[in-house]
Amino acid sequence: METLLLKLLLAPTLVVASTLAGRRWGPRVAGVLIGQPVVAGPILFIVFVQHGAAFTSRAATASLTGVAVLAAFALVYAWVARSLPWTLTLLAGWAVVLGMDAATSAIRFLPVVAFAVALAAIATARSLLPRAADDLGMPAPPPRWDLVARAVATGALVIAVTSAAGALGPFWTGILAPFPIGVSIIAAFVHAQSGAAHVRATLAGALTGMVGLATFCVVVALAVVPWGGYAFVAGVAGAVGVQLLVTALPANRVLSG
Repeated sequence: METLLLKLLLAPTLVVASTLAGRRWGPRVAGVLIGQPVVAGPILFIVFVQHGAAFTSRAATASLTGVAVLAAFALVYAWVARSLPWTLTLLAGWAVVLGMDAATSAIRFLPVVAFAVALAAIATARSLLPRAADDLGMPAPPPRWDLVARAVATGALVIAVTSAAGALGPFWTGILAPFPIGVSIIAAFVHAQSGAAHVRATLAGALTGMVGLATFCVVVALAVVPWGGYAFVAGVAGAVGVQLLVTALPANRVLSG
């Protein structure tokens, strides 16, 4: 019952909070927040509760490969959104994710190596994003059902991934933990309501936030066996600390443009 409540409440609540922050401070802030372990974190914690530390360590290591794939999703979505509606753009992005997941399914990295691969993928995706618009304009006002729809969609995707964890095994559970659940929902809603320029800004922020996600995953991968549940506290602390540092770097202002 407790794990079901976590699936239904934790990740959807964090996605809604990221959405509200974006409405207050802009799409880049929403992107940075949704790039954090707001979905992968709860999924890995649920996996830890259900399957134990050793399983979770392997899953978290695989999640770092998933972060690299997530960066590719953001890049593809940002480019395709310039010419296609959100439905087709989302399908194109998911097709790339599943194709890359299948292509990397036989690759096993040590956690530190996987972390380096994830950071390289994030940096590459950021450098290849389409040119930023000079003026984003005002976003369209969201419909009343917007937050509820985002929460329901997030909960459904989290339940699908975590419920399949036992059959998938630690690698596929891990690589699907950063599946673009939150990023897909935020990007698709922004795309449908406000257009491609706002999507680009949101995904630029998400790529910045993925540095925190990668940090969280590598800390959990290395620490969950000796530390148990405290590894998640350390992972969150590491993600927040690294994210504050990355956001403060002068170069990041150029990347966020």
